[in-house]
Amino acid sequence: MPVDPLWNSARVRELAVQRRPGALIRLGREHRAWTLAVLGDRLGCSPATVSRLERRTRIVDLTLVHRAAIEVGVPRHVLVSSLAPPATVAVVTRVTADPRDAEEDPMRRRTLLAATAVAGPVGLLMGLDDALADAPAPSGAGPLDARLATARALFDRGTHGRLLAALPGLVADAHAAVSSRRALDQARLSAVYSLASAVLIKLGSYDRARLTADRARTWAEVSGSPLAAAAAAKELAIVLRHQDRNAAAQRLMTSAAADVEATGLRTDASAAAYAQTLCTLAYTAARGGQRAEALAMTEEARRACRRLPQATPPGRLFTISPAAVDLYAVGVHWALGDAGAALEAGKNLRAEQFPTAERKARMGTDMARAWWAWQRPEQTAHALLDAHRASPGEVRDRPAIRAIVHELAERHPRTSGVRELYAAVGRVGVTATGGPSGPR
Repeated sequence: MPVDPLWNSARVRELAVQRRPGALIRLGREHRAWTLAVLGDRLGCSPATVSRLERRTRIVDLTLVHRAAIEVGVPRHVLVSSLAPPATVAVVTRVTADPRDAEEDPMRRRTLLAATAVAGPVGLLMGLDDALADAPAPSGAGPLDARLATARALFDRGTHGRLLAALPGLVADAHAAVSSRRALDQARLSAVYSLASAVLIKLGSYDRARLTADRARTWAEVSGSPLAAAAAAKELAIVLRHQDRNAAAQRLMTSAAADVEATGLRTDASAAAYAQTLCTLAYTAARGGQRAEALAMTEEARRACRRLPQATPPGRLFTISPAAVDLYAVGVHWALGDAGAALEAGKNLRAEQFPTAERKARMGTDMARAWWAWQRPEQTAHALLDAHRASPGEVRDRPAIRAIVHELAERHPRTSGVRELYAAVGRVGVTATGGPSGPR
């Protein structure tokens, strides 16, 4: 179907560059000679809501924007251009302390801040910044599906530096592919941005992760893929939690879970997406102190996982399994401040139950957090050593985990496993920040 000449006009290009999707919707409505009431009836909302949608420059309801754009005929590529974030990237990383540490002494606070500096190599992060601000020319390095699978494998191994190095080219080529305007290519670009968010979250670079998570969500909405949307919502919710916006994160994941459930959960892939959204929602509720809801969502995730295989098939977007839900339960109880229940939830977990090095290491770090909250430094150190053996990056690159390593070295330098752990981890990523020089 040919595109209406209106959408190739200079005025449309100007509005897209100015990031004004509402003005594009108004242009389309007026082109069709519709009143505010007519469009409101088609969208199921009031004329006043349509008027606000058209006038606002800040997006409040992305779903309504997409629906309105479709109704008035705004082409997808025009809408996406108008929704793209401005070509500026904040590089300040915000450190959010655990609320249970609010009363810590000043010396401990300084140690924590020193140990939670971004671990990613500066050059690699700046290279990603450049790609996010202005995607480089396509590299044509090979089939995108294979390269995305390779990038995910790097994440699963915890080789964060190599993944950061690969992301700019992957972003560039995935952007070039969406010129096809095919939903599959749009969903793939969303997946690339979701993966970028996941590794940036690992590194504690939350402002960058917010940017990539927002883009992942936008491209998922454009593609119409509920699974891509669930993956993007998960990463955005994690960022929002770290930015002290727990209520917003919880609303986002509640909506994402409802959207996935509405698909009917007829396939294992959709059932896995549903279980994953419930797990993320449970942990988010726990971080917000909502005990009953957190525990209820954890149990619902267990029920959703009953039909899933114990071992996740290769290539699946959501690598959730019954054992993975139990590992989430460890985190939920820890977030609720019940270290004993967290240790009980994880007592039967074994590394061989998890398919990737990243998940095996995550089991170690989650159990270490529970042991640390239970004031058991020796068990904490040995759990972190297990995690480091599975995936060094999972311990070395995560600010919160690196902080525990430094506190162990400061407080319990003679405890079994602490010196070995610090020798493996302690000097990495902190020398430029003036962190602790070693166990005392």
